[in-house]
Amino acid sequence: MERNVRVRFAPSPTGPLHIGGVRTALYNYLFARQHGGDMLLRIEDTDSARFVPGAEEYVVEALRWLGVEIDEGIGADKEGAHAPYRQSERKEIYKKYVEQLLADGKAYMAFDTPQELDVQRGKIANFQYDASTRDMMQNSLTLTKEEVERRLSEGDQYVVRIKIEPNIEIHVNDLIRGEVIINSSVLDDKVLYKSIDELPTYHLANVVDDYLMEISHVIRGEEWLPSAPLHVLLYRYLGWEAVMPQFAHLPLLLKPDGNGKLSKRDGDRLGFPVFPLQWEDPNTETVSSGYRESGYFPEAVVNFLALLGWNPGTEQELFTMQELIEKFSLDRVSKSGAKFDYEKGKWFNHKYLQMKSNEELADVFQHFLVEKDIIEDSEKVSRVVGLIKERANFVTDLWDQSFYFFRGPAEYDEKSVKKRWKQDSPERMTELIEVIQTMDDFSAANQEIVICKWIEDNGYGMGAILNAFRVAIVGAASGPHLFDITEIIGKEETVVRLQRAISFLSKQDEE
Repeated sequence: MERNVRVRFAPSPTGPLHIGGVRTALYNYLFARQHGGDMLLRIEDTDSARFVPGAEEYVVEALRWLGVEIDEGIGADKEGAHAPYRQSERKEIYKKYVEQLLADGKAYMAFDTPQELDVQRGKIANFQYDASTRDMMQNSLTLTKEEVERRLSEGDQYVVRIKIEPNIEIHVNDLIRGEVIINSSVLDDKVLYKSIDELPTYHLANVVDDYLMEISHVIRGEEWLPSAPLHVLLYRYLGWEAVMPQFAHLPLLLKPDGNGKLSKRDGDRLGFPVFPLQWEDPNTETVSSGYRESGYFPEAVVNFLALLGWNPGTEQELFTMQELIEKFSLDRVSKSGAKFDYEKGKWFNHKYLQMKSNEELADVFQHFLVEKDIIEDSEKVSRVVGLIKERANFVTDLWDQSFYFFRGPAEYDEKSVKKRWKQDSPERMTELIEVIQTMDDFSAANQEIVICKWIEDNGYGMGAILNAFRVAIVGAASGPHLFDITEIIGKEETVVRLQRAISFLSKQDEE
């Protein structure tokens, strides 16, 4: 009987969610939705020493911003039937399976102190705790039953280790990489449980939780591939091998040059975020940039990430979330790492910005204007956005491209003035003011007709007049069609700017 598709995203609350983790969550979500399945969010907080306040809430907010919907678990509308979904709240559940493994001889208690382990590492090169070394250590396999009971009664700290027999072939069937065969002799007897905090390690907790939460597919990062044989053994030891989930290990996100795993340092060095949302470290108060606060649209981030490691097999690059759900498949996920091309990320955001209506962008842009004490009606802001959005990658770019629609130039670009403001420009601009003041219809189309006729009738150079006019209005040799600008700022403001430029730039000439 075919199982219902159930996937999980299970981050640790040790800091902000890395963009690689976001991609893992996204691929899980796309897979679940395509197959009519469920997406769970579980918090794997068994490493109590590394817990960071606010990290769990950050994960929930980030996924919500990106449109990755949680059906069950943390952040879901209804938590679900397998609560609790924080591993730190499931201690008693894990304890039962620790006891089962001990009773079945599949695991054992180890009382070795950190100092005793260091001694062995000093004696044995590449020491690992396994079948070849466990007999010389302090554990329930080498100690008498009485000695073990004495140590437990005296409160000695211990860990529970899995007992791995040597020379067993372990088969891991990976949906991306095919069959991977590992000899158990290369594995160490990993710690499954720690008495000091009564918590399991990731290895036991994730296997128990995936079984009890009926997870059908474990889609996670490539860094967990070396642990997969251990997890397969745990399913076997616990008697769950027949319902073991299918594995898919995703390729790494690589540095932009392809040399190693993408890190926060790469983002700091090259100037791009590696976190979905801005993060303020509660301990150091260091602030790290986020895609949301940097002006990215969530749908652009989703589209960008989806194509980092997955190929749709066509030339199509722009996908809605629904299109991604329909087309995504694990068999088109690459085995090799994907270079993080942050310039491509900007390109995606530019494309999505162009697809937004002027009204929608204006609504967002209004917030930036208010921060600069500029209050404008939405119709004007929409018109401005329509003229300049093609030049922007982010909503935050709109101000740099459009400030002159809202404020006259406070200064004039030196290169533009030198090239376009000629000796006779003050006289010509004074004449232009007179022409403008005769105009009742100040539409862009009428301005162009009247002003161009005036230029032609007087034998002035079209470029010379219009270039000087632009410098006076904008402060530089940039911006969209000049008469579109003057129509929006209006006749009165156009005259004021011309007068200011004549006065300011004439003084500069005198100096």
